[in-house]
This record gives sequence, structure tokens and C-alpha cells, in this order.
Amino acid sequence: MPTPPPADVIEPHANPDEIETRTAFDRRLAEGSLAGLTVQGLRLDLDPVPDLRGVEVAGTLFVGCRFADREVGADLVRRGANVVPPFSGLPYPTQPSHLYTADDLAAGFAEGGFEGMYDTRVYAHFRAHGGALPDVREALGQRLHDHGVDNALADATRAWLAVHGPQSVVGVMGGHAVPRGSAAYRMAAVLGWELARADRLVVTGGGPGVMEAANLGAFLAAWPAEELTAAIDLLATAPDFTDHDRYTEAALRVRERYAAGPALPTPRPAAAGTEWARSGGLAIPTWLYGHEPANLFAGRIAKYFSNAIREDTILRLARGGIVFAPGRAGTVQEVFQAATKTYYGTDGASGAYVFLDRTYWTTELPVESLLRPLFAASPFGDLSTTVHLTDDVREAVRVLTAG
Repeated sequence: MPTPPPADVIEPHANPDEIETRTAFDRRLAEGSLAGLTVQGLRLDLDPVPDLRGVEVAGTLFVGCRFADREVGADLVRRGANVVPPFSGLPYPTQPSHLYTADDLAAGFAEGGFEGMYDTRVYAHFRAHGGALPDVREALGQRLHDHGVDNALADATRAWLAVHGPQSVVGVMGGHAVPRGSAAYRMAAVLGWELARADRLVVTGGGPGVMEAANLGAFLAAWPAEELTAAIDLLATAPDFTDHDRYTEAALRVRERYAAGPALPTPRPAAAGTEWARSGGLAIPTWLYGHEPANLFAGRIAKYFSNAIREDTILRLARGGIVFAPGRAGTVQEVFQAATKTYYGTDGASGAYVFLDRTYWTTELPVESLLRPLFAASPFGDLSTTVHLTDDVREAVRVLTAG
């Protein structure tokens, strides 16, 4: 029988030897030595260009960094450093030092519409270079990118987890094809709104439908409920995500409308470094599904090339429970992928499994009848009481915020 891996295997680590900001780099440079450090994704070709001559660099790894000229990198190698330069010709960073924002993914839309935005251009490159089975050069670039996203995600969530703990992170799963303005969309948006106001970090797969709705609710958590309804009504003028330009344009209009901040005070002040969590929460999408327009309501976006890494990351983070809105094969896959982790305690204690729409999950897709007996037989005791079915969003929130 599988046993949980040791905690140190799965917990993110804060490594003081990884340098990811220019401020941290300049501080170490002033001390006279960069020996043994890993310097990630920095523009060392921009003013003020650092003078690296005479600085100790034995064992230093520069990955995805840009230098003023090639000779700088060659000199570093001669003096004992390892240099993995950014790959040329890629539309994405080899080693991103921070998570994406909605503005990052939508960059270029104003000039070139959906086809011109950063997110679409990266997807076009992904498809042109083998898609899920890339050539070696592209595979290395993608793996380095996704490792950078891993690091950035750990950095972005560290402050939140330090204040609120792992049980404060709630996943929301559900159908990507749910149209804006529908009852299911509105329900998911209210769920995200309520959870964010209750100091829960909303995490979704970053797609359209239920996922966009949950991030939208978190995005407007500081606004009154009437404004959430107004925002959904505006989005509902472009309900279908396959209408890419109108769908994206409507999202950007809503973002612009609420960019100035809430009309009312926030429910409670956010801890430093966690403000983004109450301004949309977290989305973890993948370019494997790049034909779907970007979800532009998350506060931070950890976009991966690898769907396998992305799926596992969502479920590993969501220790405070998962809400499953109606969905088809993809959502059912996520139910049992999460159930495997819970059954074996892979990532530690799990929160509640909340299934929205009792009839759907007991009649149309009777997941409950499989999940309860499975959890009852867990080696960690009877976990069947973690399964909840409801038609009431506020009941779902009560279950997820109890204790």
C-alpha cells in the first residue's frame, strides 16, 4: 500500500541562495561574492549594468539571465560560474521570476485583438513547436519556464500561508463551457465572492466557465454584492468563450470598470504581500488548453506548459477543501485525482469535498456513491464525512470555513 512521502519531499522550500530580484542581487554583489548562488531570470543588461569583474562566482548558476554582451557570460564561465542563457526565439521567458498577471497575458490585445495578445502568441508558438510533444530545444525552454513558475508560485503563496495556514486555500473546479450569465456561472461567482471575504484563497484551473466565475467573485470581494451582479450582467453580453475577441474584450471592460478600487471599505485589511489574493485569488492554467481564452480575473496566474504539473499543483495547494461544480470528464478526473491524495494522505490532511448541485452529482453523475465508500476505507480512518452535497452556495461556504 502506498504511504505518504515525507513532509520535506512535498513542502515548498525557501532557499536563501536563490536570487530572483535585482534588489537581492545588488545586495549580494555589494558584499563582494556571488559564489554558490543561483541567479534566476534577471535583466543584468539594463542600467545600472552591474560590474561583475573581480566578483567571486565559483559555483554560481546564472539561469535565464541577460548580460550586456556575450563576453560577460563567457568571462563568468571562465571564472567558475555556470551560465544557462535565455533561449533565443522564444516568446516566453526561459526563467520567469514572478507569476503572470492579467495585464501580462492580455498584453497586445488593444493593438491586435485576441490573435495579438501575449497569451495567444505563446500558444501559437507552443502548437508550432510540437504542442505536448515538443522538440528537444523547445522542451528544455518549456521545462525551465515551468520551473520558474514553480518557484514564483512558492514565493507568491508563502506570505499568505504564513498568515492563514494551508487550510485557508480552497480549490474550485467545474465545467469550462458554462456560459457567462447562467445560473451556474452566477452561483460560482457568489461562491468565490463569499470565500474571499472569509479569508480563503480561491484557486482555480484558470479556464473559462466556472473557473472564471470563481475568480471573478474573488476579484470583486471588496465590492458589494450588487456590483458582482452588475459585472456578471456586463460579461453576459459575450457569454460564449469560443467568441474569443468579444469574450476577452468584455473581461477587460469589467477589469477597467473596477480598477479604481472598491466603493466601500474592504471587509478587513489584507496582510502585506497578500493583497492580490483578495483581488481575484489564484489561477493555474496551462497552454495545453490555450485555445480557450485567458481567465483575466485572477490576482496572480501560474501558467504552465505541463498540464500534469498544473493539475497536481492545484490539488496540492487546495488543503482547505475543494468545490466541484457540475462538469464532465475533466471535472470527474479531478475528483478522483484529488480523492487519491486524500485517501493516502499524500499532501497531509484534506478539507471538505463540496459538490454543488445535489441532483447532478447523485443522479446524472453519481460520484458520491463511489467516493463515500472509498473514503470510508482510508488507512487514516473513515473520511466519508468530508463529502458534502448541497444546492446552497452559503451552505458550501459554511462547510469550507467551519473551525
